[in-house]
Amino acid sequence: MTEELFRSDAYLKSCEATVTRADEQGIRLDRTVFYPMGGGQPGDAGTLTLADGRAIRIADTRKGAEPGEIVNVPAPDQPKPEAGAKVTAAIDWDRRHRHMRVHTALHLLSAVITGSVTGGQIGDGKGRLDFDLPDTSLDKEAIEAKLNALVAADHATHTQWVTDEEMEQRPDLVKTMSVKPPRGAGRVRLLDIPGVDLQACGGTHVAHTAEIGRLLVVKIENKGKHNRRVNIALAE
Repeated sequence: MTEELFRSDAYLKSCEATVTRADEQGIRLDRTVFYPMGGGQPGDAGTLTLADGRAIRIADTRKGAEPGEIVNVPAPDQPKPEAGAKVTAAIDWDRRHRHMRVHTALHLLSAVITGSVTGGQIGDGKGRLDFDLPDTSLDKEAIEAKLNALVAADHATHTQWVTDEEMEQRPDLVKTMSVKPPRGAGRVRLLDIPGVDLQACGGTHVAHTAEIGRLLVVKIENKGKHNRRVNIALAE
């Protein structure tokens, strides 16, 4: 298993690590700051710098075949490290921070719009949520105003954990119908924005909503009888 340092501190930009395996799928480390693609959030990119100064460019990060395994996918024609090699793992922080801002903004969006979330996606500076809202008309300007009011209020965000048993008793903690939180590890991670939103989520988020910055509701799409897609973006 890879020690997931980003779970306890999303602001860690780098760490020292040891290569445990490198093959055609990618590079595995004993510990990492790289977030693997999941829950609608893209995997991190960045570099692994070897002791001799050579840098391996990492294009993507994904979950491995084994539980708890994280695989760094190198860009083409990068050097391949040996197992046991010491590296400095550093994420592309500017890109990750935009993911954190958008991901937290989507939590605000799910609080502003009342309805089951049927899907979502986080991009570089933009994101979307799909809502099950039959026969509902959404006001783009009103949603944008409410989002930016929550941003300006500078709500703190917190992570907490509940047991698998507690999750079973609290179905309201799962808002996204298409993505279920992982079970079997004995506990599930929640993101709490007190007074605004509380739900299961394993992604990375900013510490205060003001850090998101001004948001734009770019487009609202009708994707079927029940599906309303709300697209947002960072203004900067």
